[in-house]
Amino acid sequence: MTEFDGFRSDTRAWLEANCPAKMRKPIRSEADLCWGGRNWSFQSDAQQRWLEVMAERGWTGPDWPTDYGGGGLSAAEARVLKEEMQRIGARPPLTSFGISMLGPALLKFGTEEQKKHYLPKIARGQIRWCQGYSEPGAGSDLAGLQTKADDAGDHWLVNGQKVWTSYADKADWIFCLVRTSSKSKQGGISFLLFDMTTPGVSTKPILLISGSSPFCETFFDDVKVPKDQIVGEVNKGWDVAKYLLGHEREMIAGMGLGTSGSSVMLGPAARPADPSLRTEIAAFDVDALAFAAMSERFAAMWKAGEVHPASPSMMKYAGTELNKRRNQLAMAAGGSEALEWDSERSRNGATARSWLRSKGNSIEGGTSEIQLNIVAKHILGLPGA
Repeated sequence: MTEFDGFRSDTRAWLEANCPAKMRKPIRSEADLCWGGRNWSFQSDAQQRWLEVMAERGWTGPDWPTDYGGGGLSAAEARVLKEEMQRIGARPPLTSFGISMLGPALLKFGTEEQKKHYLPKIARGQIRWCQGYSEPGAGSDLAGLQTKADDAGDHWLVNGQKVWTSYADKADWIFCLVRTSSKSKQGGISFLLFDMTTPGVSTKPILLISGSSPFCETFFDDVKVPKDQIVGEVNKGWDVAKYLLGHEREMIAGMGLGTSGSSVMLGPAARPADPSLRTEIAAFDVDALAFAAMSERFAAMWKAGEVHPASPSMMKYAGTELNKRRNQLAMAAGGSEALEWDSERSRNGATARSWLRSKGNSIEGGTSEIQLNIVAKHILGLPGA
């Protein structure tokens, strides 16, 4: 017996009783995910029910305080919940940048009023967020951003442009980095929250080679933002940004685990005859399982504040490469069928589109080259160029 056996038993019984059968099927495409937000249309009654019961229990943010809509679980209990959900193949009840990125930043840097206002709505899936970081001239050199927020007395006046803003055309609100001072590159940045329906905000989708895209250009033209919607201190938004980036890179690293567990997703007709390809797939499965174990250890240490600040870069790079490798093997195993683009048999070219989309993992959330430089400098202690 362990101290968590009782919690595990209760959790297992609750999940068996409350997780709909339709929410225990593998995620095959983005359409199977629930993003929430004021404009969200549930794909099924089961999807809506699953979000509602999990949010009511606080398990969309299981380790958040109960005062802010979370479950109040310890890190160990949250891990048990994750394991029990994996055991029955339960889908995440909510996929949300608010849960994975903004929420942790608000818990650390937000005022009490901000926490009580935003976090419960995030946990219930009532606000869908996008991230306003990268700009046309400020990607890897994020601190070079030029979107400005001028002090207009009782509000900020925001002007500028963001790019690669994931789901900006579908988001309700944005968490956005803006320049509030030109005296210092990193010291002149602030972290703002504002509604995407605010006059002066506009978006334009960016089409990718995969045939679709979550990315957008986002434009700000004299956007008025109330003063109390700044997180942290004025000109100290870089501290918030760096903390949030760690959580973003942890989220992207999770792509290495895939949506189907650790294995390569093979089509119904894919039975590789080539022994060398079967060997590659088996080797991948071993590496994926090792990455899953490392991810569990990293997550526990991250929540306990015991990881090196540069560790998320290491995890992001490893997860990125693993996901690209998974998609490459799925293409190889699928043969000519995997090249089909629009047929019903190929699920509208799901394998090919996923393979093409995985290439972007090397860029989003900080390029692989930047991550390797961070690891080399801050973990390995290698000299700079």
